[in-house]
Amino acid sequence: MSNEILDGIRVLDCSIAMAGPFATQRLGDLGAEVIKIEPINGEWQRYAPAGGAKGNRINASFLSLNRNKKSLAIDLKASKGRQIIYDLVKKSDVFLQNYRPGVASRLGLDYETLVKINPELIYVSISGYGEEGPYKERAGQDLLLQAMSGAMLSSGSAGDPPRPAGQYLVDAVTAYTAFEGVLAALFHRERTGEGQLVEVNMLDAIVTLQIQELSVFTVGNIPQTRSSEPHAHVYIRAPYGIFKTKDDKYIAIAFSPLEALSDILKIQEIGNYDVESYDPGERDAIFRLVEQGVRAFTLSDLISQLSNAGVWAGPVYSYDDVLNDPQIEVNNTFVEYDHPTEGRVKTPGFPIRFKKTPSKVHRGAPLVGQHTREILQLANIDPDLIDDLLDNNVVTETHPDIV
Repeated sequence: MSNEILDGIRVLDCSIAMAGPFATQRLGDLGAEVIKIEPINGEWQRYAPAGGAKGNRINASFLSLNRNKKSLAIDLKASKGRQIIYDLVKKSDVFLQNYRPGVASRLGLDYETLVKINPELIYVSISGYGEEGPYKERAGQDLLLQAMSGAMLSSGSAGDPPRPAGQYLVDAVTAYTAFEGVLAALFHRERTGEGQLVEVNMLDAIVTLQIQELSVFTVGNIPQTRSSEPHAHVYIRAPYGIFKTKDDKYIAIAFSPLEALSDILKIQEIGNYDVESYDPGERDAIFRLVEQGVRAFTLSDLISQLSNAGVWAGPVYSYDDVLNDPQIEVNNTFVEYDHPTEGRVKTPGFPIRFKKTPSKVHRGAPLVGQHTREILQLANIDPDLIDDLLDNNVVTETHPDIV
């Protein structure tokens, strides 16, 4: 018997880009059998280089979001192709898609159609702004959602443009939300035997992520006021931000007892301010004094002194620093595995640790249609018919000699 939490759960993944594939990869990391449904020539993201990282046959972005999956390359517009999906739905637990509005219905893959085939199916629909409403046709792109969420005006300087996050923040939090939704629906089905529709949208995901900030605004009626200096958060007292050290490195300082900071930086004026002040003018004044004091120290020396005094501080890392950090190594934050075309792959792993049911990497991101024949056999397709489907390009597969 497998010791993986989701062993025996089968997921049909009809999603593209990041939010959907990231969510299903997390299910695969916990042991679910995830079947990635791809177009005949493969998902477009296989071939769009991420940050210039083209890879050999699979680019870094696709590689990072599709481990622990099998690939079925199939023409969903063909009636024979749709029938294969229907046959698979009968034997699956989860169906996840992030099609544009109306596409699922046109393909015959909407919830109403599939639930008739399998009433116990958990059907997950991810959208940009919601299934209904004035924005339902808008493109659900990460930067656009960050802009609309209000988050860009919660940090930085008053005179600066709004500041986006340095990662695909909305995609990631949407993936986590969908992942949670699947687990909750599986638990509900375990108790009741009922499948259900689960709807997740990117706008709600990123707005809900700011539950504290938006509650300060809605409950406390505190305006979202940025200071003149680059303070890291409009609703947190100073100093709270990034400062440059003597050796041209950067340190993050947060929630400091001002008297202790005043003693270490040898700037008495810092200790004269009210530690609980949220006044933008005082935030600016404290920022400038701390900025001045930090320039007299090297990064390592200042972190040592601040830590000894109980002041929260830490280095600003590059990705290279992250990879070489001893805590990252102890945590086994990254996983490594061999891929048939991309060689040795190192990538962030699954961040939750289960003592009795640890996550595993069974396989890297699949090649286009690498598991087509295996999956069609799962759907009880006759071997002769499989050959016919391949010959007529209803499905495709990657031959073992190519792998």
